[in-house]
Amino acid sequence: MKPTVFRSKVAWVFGWAWIVFALLNAWDLAVRGTMPSALIAAAVLGIITVFVFLTALRPAIVAEAGGVRVRNPLRTAYIPWNALGAVTVTDAITLQSGPAKVRCWTPQASPRERARAAARAAKAAKDPNLTPAQRAVAEAAGRTHADWVAEWLTALRDERRDMSTGETTVTWSWWALASVAAAVLLAGLIVVLALTG
Repeated sequence: MKPTVFRSKVAWVFGWAWIVFALLNAWDLAVRGTMPSALIAAAVLGIITVFVFLTALRPAIVAEAGGVRVRNPLRTAYIPWNALGAVTVTDAITLQSGPAKVRCWTPQASPRERARAAARAAKAAKDPNLTPAQRAVAEAAGRTHADWVAEWLTALRDERRDMSTGETTVTWSWWALASVAAAVLLAGLIVVLALTG
């Protein structure tokens, strides 16, 4: 089975737009920048880029053959299908695995998105002229992306529960932590350059 990845499309587009912006600015600083201001600007650009990467590009829910992998900004959780319990949605998707709960960073359902979906479903439910197929489409419109992902994960869990084994693991992402450490070092560089510049 090819892994299926769920994430916020808006955050994904924003994240890649920022990366392009940062690369163009880094090139401009390298070609036309003057020291130490170019170094300070590059450090600020680097810190913001690390933050954007960790919050917009890294988070995802990955449905794999043996289970579901949740990539949050600094941690990664892996839950085999046989260990996955309840999948609930409030403002975020929460996966239950025994006593452990894994809260997914993305996709999320904002209160505004939930209210709009509920209004669409209520409006369609009041229309007596709808056929059963149209009513089903209207009910589907009453769900958010997070609701749909949760239902899909629940269906996969039920389908593949007997095909997987293992235990839930939650680990720190070493390269996400390394990028935070690099951002902290860049912040220190900015302070030093600002004080000596």
